[in-house]
Amino acid sequence: MRKTLSWILFLASAVNSPAQQTPPASHFDGHSWWSHVKFLADDSLEGRDTGSEGLQKAQAYAVEQLQKANLQPAGSNGFYQPVHFNQYQVDEAKSSLALVAGGQSKSLSFADDAYINTRATHTSATLTAPLVFVGYGLQIPEKNLDELAGLDLKGKIAVYLAGSPSDIPTALASHYQTAGERWRFLHAAGAIGIISIFNPASMDIPWSRISVNRNHPSMDLADPEFNETPGLELGVACNPASAEPLFTGSGHTFAEIAALGKDRKPLPRFDLAVSLQANAVILTRTLESSNIVAKLTGSDPALKNEFIVLSAHIDHVGIGAPINGDRIYNGAMDDGSGSALVMDIAASLKAHPEKLQRSILFLLVTAEEKGLLGSKYFAAHPTVAPKSIVADINVDMFLPIVPLKILKIEGIEESDLGTRAAAIAQSMGLKPIPDPELLRNAFIRSDQYSFIKKGVPAVKVDVGFELGTPEQKIFKDWLTNRYHAPSDDVNQPVDLQTAASYEEFTRRLLLDTANIAARPRWKPDSFFRRYAAD
Repeated sequence: MRKTLSWILFLASAVNSPAQQTPPASHFDGHSWWSHVKFLADDSLEGRDTGSEGLQKAQAYAVEQLQKANLQPAGSNGFYQPVHFNQYQVDEAKSSLALVAGGQSKSLSFADDAYINTRATHTSATLTAPLVFVGYGLQIPEKNLDELAGLDLKGKIAVYLAGSPSDIPTALASHYQTAGERWRFLHAAGAIGIISIFNPASMDIPWSRISVNRNHPSMDLADPEFNETPGLELGVACNPASAEPLFTGSGHTFAEIAALGKDRKPLPRFDLAVSLQANAVILTRTLESSNIVAKLTGSDPALKNEFIVLSAHIDHVGIGAPINGDRIYNGAMDDGSGSALVMDIAASLKAHPEKLQRSILFLLVTAEEKGLLGSKYFAAHPTVAPKSIVADINVDMFLPIVPLKILKIEGIEESDLGTRAAAIAQSMGLKPIPDPELLRNAFIRSDQYSFIKKGVPAVKVDVGFELGTPEQKIFKDWLTNRYHAPSDDVNQPVDLQTAASYEEFTRRLLLDTANIAARPRWKPDSFFRRYAAD
């Protein structure tokens, strides 16, 4: 009820907003944005993998553009903020997974059935452990949900279906599905490992494409302060099409579980009749990459010491398994599009200066594709005073692939930043909506979440659609065929007018937030308000 009422109230306030009736400006035409995308997604940059020479070229190009826009360096080393990483990769020739029941062992294929996930497995391990199905594997104290209650998990591996029950609000569901939060409760209950089964109803990428790049190196921040999964010995990702054997002899089937999970219904929890036998050999090395940070200083004597962050990630996934003969995962939309926008808006503020009360940080982070690592590091160790960051506007894969009529605003109901974003959208004749696809759990999957967990109000805004429309199918087809694939390149159809209008929206939101009298605040009943400093 609260969500419905707040939605009505904020639409009413949006109609009366000072931003209303402002005609669309023409600061952008899409062409300069597209020229930046074409550079970032060129084959010569080889997909901009974290730590690669291609990413370094992309970052040098970005620094050059930010300098042309007369921005000041705001990193710890000029425009750069170095970040140190550990890299992990499975030696699959020496590793194995098998299900054991009644003294019989059945090997699992890394390609077809399940693979060792190095985002969760950082050290070599040899173990055999019983399995317990824990539903969605969630404890959410605010809703008195405890899917681990009554289960014996000590020394066992927890098996869960990705997702959450429908009666859990979006913010809570997103937060407690993060790797660190889910593991915190599983670890306290005694679990030593996890098997995550992809939810067939929410898979952006088909297993066939996930599998071919399953052993692409993963990373984590080198500093131990960022270890969110202490005690996790083994993490496995399971193909839902191969999940049925896990449930043999349990009295349940995976078909039953998947049908419930599709509609986010409560799941049963029970011991499984099989154990997992695993031998994981993990190869490690260290590397360095950098965030790029630039500053446009505001004019107000006091407010210029507060910062609005405009963020995007400049990395992508690099070179991978060939698809249709192409091994370069160019990352044009993910997130060449957002990085290009950051550069384009910087240039527009030079060409068409605006009075700014607060200062703006233009942030291009590394290692988003490795688990939001660059933004996680920056949010924990910002190059400005931590309490001076008042908002983050994050741009990641906004997908200008249909005419712009709808803007999906993640965080729309959580802070007055979301309310103002909705008002600006309406002033441009656009319809603001919350995320219509809650199973995708998108709010925790991009860099704004690193700021949110530090108490900073944030939004991520994308070109949107309504359920059941032809546009929904266009977006679904894009995710199936181009997301994290070589075909996310400059040969795909893109609507330059949509890109230009989206840039105009982002520019307006950025300037509005820089010039409002009061810094953005979380709504009183927002879950994320707990992270804000008093």
